[in-house]
Amino acid sequence: MIPFFVAGKPATSADALTVRHPYDTQVVGETANATADQVEEAVAAAVAATGPAAALTAAERAGALDEISRQLGRRAAEVAALITAENGKPIKWARAEVARAVSTFRWAAEEARRFSGELQRLDTDPAAAGRIALVRRVPRGPVLGIAPFNFPLNLVAHKVAPALAVGAPIVLKPAPATPLTALLLGEIMAGLDLPYGMFSILPVPNERMAALVADPRLPVVSFTGSGPVGALIQDAVPRKHVTLELGGNAAALVCRDWDDLGFAAQRIATFGNYQAGQSCIAVQRVLVHRDHLEAFTPLLLEAVSALRTGDPRDEATDVGPVVNEAAAERIEQWIAEAVTAGARVLTGGTREGTTIAPTVLTDVPADAKVTADEVFGPVLVLTPVDSDDAGFDAINDSAFGLQAGVFTRRLDLVFEASRRLRVGGVVIGDVPSFRADQMPYGGVKASGSGREGVASAMDDYTEPRVTVLTGVAL
Repeated sequence: MIPFFVAGKPATSADALTVRHPYDTQVVGETANATADQVEEAVAAAVAATGPAAALTAAERAGALDEISRQLGRRAAEVAALITAENGKPIKWARAEVARAVSTFRWAAEEARRFSGELQRLDTDPAAAGRIALVRRVPRGPVLGIAPFNFPLNLVAHKVAPALAVGAPIVLKPAPATPLTALLLGEIMAGLDLPYGMFSILPVPNERMAALVADPRLPVVSFTGSGPVGALIQDAVPRKHVTLELGGNAAALVCRDWDDLGFAAQRIATFGNYQAGQSCIAVQRVLVHRDHLEAFTPLLLEAVSALRTGDPRDEATDVGPVVNEAAAERIEQWIAEAVTAGARVLTGGTREGTTIAPTVLTDVPADAKVTADEVFGPVLVLTPVDSDDAGFDAINDSAFGLQAGVFTRRLDLVFEASRRLRVGGVVIGDVPSFRADQMPYGGVKASGSGREGVASAMDDYTEPRVTVLTGVAL
């Protein structure tokens, strides 16, 4: 049985948790859920570690993060195989996730070295002559990190790495479907010289999380996952510092001036279906200027139809299964509901077990779930727009606002998109699925609050503290 980690030490329990491959249900490994007593031990240890963790030098924090990055790099093939086994994403995408996590921890090490605060002159007012302020950021306290299944390493890294970088203890709950990759990371971290209680990685059933979220000893909650769960967390602990990275139904707009339709079609096909569409910034809504619709549609269908589904362990597989049978059945039902409401299936639309064929729909009503909600599956909704302006309005006509992609070369449209679109990020000349792990990443509206990206998360995990020096000759 694979151990979990309580205050940095391996542990187990009698509450076995079996992890199965989403593609063929083969057993991948077995761990266990932490008991209530083990959760209490982890939280108490995190509280006790608050002082020692904050006292770590920049060199110690950066050194630990660098070592995690190095070890993940050395074990990249092993880690990628484990991600594919428990998550079901094709091995090519699992390798990309490992590479991103290596960079995430490296970035965190670099940020830890320059996490220094700032000086402010206060003698801009005569009454403050001889005074200067040192403004530093200090940890708010232990962090509760709750990670999703779709990126079982890199989204765990985006909880853990900023915590280590600022010197904040963290209690991490991995997704029940994909705990093993997080536990492998715990194995690496357990070999580091960190204060006792600096980290715990605890599989905990979702139905037991309410008490942990409410625990006043964990003043920061960082959650990545579904919108309804995020709303429950925010409502349950209004006095805590809560960051929410939630869902989206990301749009890609092909503007009238865009001349490389083949490139746009290929990118949209790839990033509407990568991770089997199980990414909150996977392309879902495809908005195409009506002047391009006739030429663009066959290019998109050709690119989507060329994607190969199958066993995600196969190097040739482009689109693997979704996380489980229930998710596949839901996606299949949403497609059927759209068709009943008048949509047409241009390609795909079928299900085999947990694998959904890459699907393109058109003539979809605006209130259909595949348009208005987050599919989290390999489904594209193709919609013509009569103008670029109408395309911007269509992007904004959503409860979500995570990222958008705008295919244009016009500088005025670039700035108009940046000004008008109610999203957390606008990607010009490409799909909304681009993310660099050092940049601020997050959304507005139902897509959440707060930002990931190492430096941004470090800000969320900390609060400013001002020290005023008096009698200083400036």
